[in-house]
Amino acid sequence: MAASLYEHYGGFAIASRIVMAFYDKVLDSDVLAAYFEDTDMRRLVDHQTKFVTSLMGGPASYTDEMLRQIHQRLAIDDASFDEMARLFRATLETFAMEPEHVEALVSEITSRRDLIVTVK
Repeated sequence: MAASLYEHYGGFAIASRIVMAFYDKVLDSDVLAAYFEDTDMRRLVDHQTKFVTSLMGGPASYTDEMLRQIHQRLAIDDASFDEMARLFRATLETFAMEPEHVEALVSEITSRRDLIVTVK
């Protein structure tokens, strides 16, 4: 049986490092930084680490309804979502992930666009 990406890349430790590196990029983004001005980043990083863990096939999981509720109040538009996906891809690439694994994880994120984008 093939290992999940979570197992393949080192489990929770790698998911945590990916999320930390991702938010370093997000907070430097002119497009995204404003979304996080009043955010408890420690709490957000914890939640996002669990989310990335689930995307990688690890033990945590998030339902579509949870994602919709979490993002509903944020008024996220397509341009912001695209910037987030671009930064997520760039972050994964800095961890020397195999290209097909990067594509799989970015695809997992982009497949959830309609749950996250609320401004059309």
